[in-house]
Amino acid sequence: MSVNEYAFNDNDFKRVKKIVYDFAGIDLNDTKKNLVYNRLAKRIRFLEMSSFESYLNYVEKTGEEELVNLINAITTNLTFFFRENHHFEYLANQVIPQLLKKNQASKKIRIWSAGCSTGEEPYSIATVIKEAVPSGWDARVLATDLDTTVVEFAKQGIYNIERLKGVSEPRKKRWFLKGTGDKEGAVKVKSELQSIIDFGQINLMNDWPIRDKIDVIFCRNVVIYFDKPTQSRLFNRYADLLQEGGHLFIGHSESLYKICDRFELLGQTIYRKIK
Repeated sequence: MSVNEYAFNDNDFKRVKKIVYDFAGIDLNDTKKNLVYNRLAKRIRFLEMSSFESYLNYVEKTGEEELVNLINAITTNLTFFFRENHHFEYLANQVIPQLLKKNQASKKIRIWSAGCSTGEEPYSIATVIKEAVPSGWDARVLATDLDTTVVEFAKQGIYNIERLKGVSEPRKKRWFLKGTGDKEGAVKVKSELQSIIDFGQINLMNDWPIRDKIDVIFCRNVVIYFDKPTQSRLFNRYADLLQEGGHLFIGHSESLYKICDRFELLGQTIYRKIK
């Protein structure tokens, strides 16, 4: 691809920055200009348009449908099962036992995977629930993402076996079906896990259609795209939604330091709500 396939000036980049910030809270800095060009040039080519200007006019005219395609193009969905495994160990060994005592009366547990991408995270959470929560409990995972394409992919529960590189052999055998014939090299998540996950699209910048208080929120490698004021608003909203003493798991390169004072750090980017 020629760098000059489409003209892309500072004004075009400013328009992209404003569009993604207003819609999704994503703060693009100037170092992302080449990335934005390369990712959106593919979209412009696909739509058979002639310029960034015509594409951005189209985005503004079309609204949410193409806005989501734009966001999907410039953010990266890279994940695998039990990524940052210490989080899942802490969930199994510390958080779930606490919830089994605390929620004994309701026998209900709610965990939100906010920014679930292609589904590896919520399926990992569901595995922990199935292994650590007794039958008879109403334990469910809400899995959401802005990107409807990855949500639909996640619902199918079919993956390349390479995505299971962080999964132990007993877990592979217990929770996944191995593909054969033309499906060789693929695995399918067992329906036991799928049955306790509710997948859906949520834009974290908008109102959330969540009625229940949540016990645990996973929001990992999501806020790296947001500026500090947007992060602060989001984490305060998470605190409002969490039960007293609820837990928040964020990505290894993220922090609540000087952003939100309503959580205490327990270590390894695991936080507990304190107010």
